[in-house]
Amino acid sequence: MISPLLLFIILCIKLDSKGPVFYTSRRVGTGYKIFDFYKFRSMKVNADKLISSMDHLNSYQDEEEEKLEDLIIGGTLLISDEGQTSEEEIEQEKEKELANTFFKAANDPRITKVGKIIRGLSLDELPQLLNVLKGDMSIVGNRPLPLYEAEKLTSDEWASRFLAPAGITGLWQVNDFAHAKLSPDERKQLDNEYAEKFSLWMDIKILLKTLPAMVLHE
Repeated sequence: MISPLLLFIILCIKLDSKGPVFYTSRRVGTGYKIFDFYKFRSMKVNADKLISSMDHLNSYQDEEEEKLEDLIIGGTLLISDEGQTSEEEIEQEKEKELANTFFKAANDPRITKVGKIIRGLSLDELPQLLNVLKGDMSIVGNRPLPLYEAEKLTSDEWASRFLAPAGITGLWQVNDFAHAKLSPDERKQLDNEYAEKFSLWMDIKILLKTLPAMVLHE
């Protein structure tokens, strides 16, 4: 039904900038399952490499070192899906992901013209329908997390959020107070609430709230 829209977005991305149409990252979903997570590319190719030359624009610059210091892995031998990996490789990957996550600038020059539009309307999230078809995600559920975030949520207090389906839209995304900038703990509490109470009727209500949330969000 939405294939004409998807094809139109693909065409716009290709005409606007060089590079792939899709952006893929590793995410953690239901039961800590790791999978490839799809979005439409909204930034220039190799956007992460541009960050080092843009530190003067970064409104999160003061926080970044503190965040990195909180993520230290003990031991020397780590195991990944592909086999053994070194602690250094994991730390380098985390630093790269954190640099992307905690970089924020007004009029970010990494974002393409088309990217700004599809981000504003949340259309960059539509390729996650492929994740739904593959069985990685559901339409409604708790948002799958980057690896370094999921690693921090392993305590009994927060791990229950991974018992729920991973979803494109979810409870806190359509929460009435979402525009008032929910704190990380408030978002995690809503994830836990969804994991405890999710049902078909609850999912329908979230879906009905999703479209206005996309259009009217701040």
